[in-house]
Amino acid sequence: MAFLVLKIDVDTLEGTYKGVPNLVQILRKAGAGATFLFSLGPDHTGWALRRVFQRGFLKKVSYTSVLKHYGIKTLSYGILLPGPDIGAHAASQMCAARDSGFEVGIHAWDHVYWQDNVRTRERRWTIAQMEKSYSRFVDIFGEEPRTHGAAGWKMNECAFYQLDAWKIRYASDGRGHSPYRLILNGLPLNHVQLPTTLPTLDEALQLNGLHTHNIVNYLLSLTQDDRVDNVFTLHAELEGRKFAPILEQLLAGWRAQGHILVSMADYYTTLNLGLLPSHPIEWGKVSGRVGRLIIQPTKC
Repeated sequence: MAFLVLKIDVDTLEGTYKGVPNLVQILRKAGAGATFLFSLGPDHTGWALRRVFQRGFLKKVSYTSVLKHYGIKTLSYGILLPGPDIGAHAASQMCAARDSGFEVGIHAWDHVYWQDNVRTRERRWTIAQMEKSYSRFVDIFGEEPRTHGAAGWKMNECAFYQLDAWKIRYASDGRGHSPYRLILNGLPLNHVQLPTTLPTLDEALQLNGLHTHNIVNYLLSLTQDDRVDNVFTLHAELEGRKFAPILEQLLAGWRAQGHILVSMADYYTTLNLGLLPSHPIEWGKVSGRVGRLIIQPTKC
């Protein structure tokens, strides 16, 4: 049997308020483990509309129906409305997920601000953003974070070093095919990267011929080999709301294929750490995603 790791990115206040409780119910009903990664500071989702000028963004908007899934209020945060503080308004929903038995970790302080800036920012900016999220996490959960998953799958060298400084043992900050350690300045880091291996729903829906009625079969076709572990990233704003029926079908399909649905923490305990490969930081394109992301080098 193979492991199917469920990693949940929570980007917005609305996703935390409504998507997270829905996902908790769906996952508990399915007997699935999962890791919730929270955006802990201001919700500036509206700033993302600036990407309308980036090649490929309008195509993504047309397929994922951003307005329908996020709502006009959320898309106004940072533009027409001040960005609400997610951690200050939705701490109870975050704690309820943890108290229901799910792993919790850090996604970002300000999701859009991090995603749009981190690749080119210096150490001071990077550490300031990360320390804000760390402090808020401790305030909310009363414990130090054990894992991290970068907003937009974007990081920089200082951010990776900071994960080691926090004594994070495993994180999921990029895209790839299998667990590995990063090499910086010729030396491997201590923490293990568990990259997202499967396309997200919004990415897959941009492929020709795929729609909500056949997307489940497509994703299940990618996980037919029950000897191969995978990490699937879902979003509280999508699978926790309009795409909830699709998620329920996926969970049932993965169970039928023989996969064990687990959190990042559970998966990490199964790894033989001494046999993991090491790779340098690499940036690349992912089909259906705008911009360049942290990627793992392709298998030989």
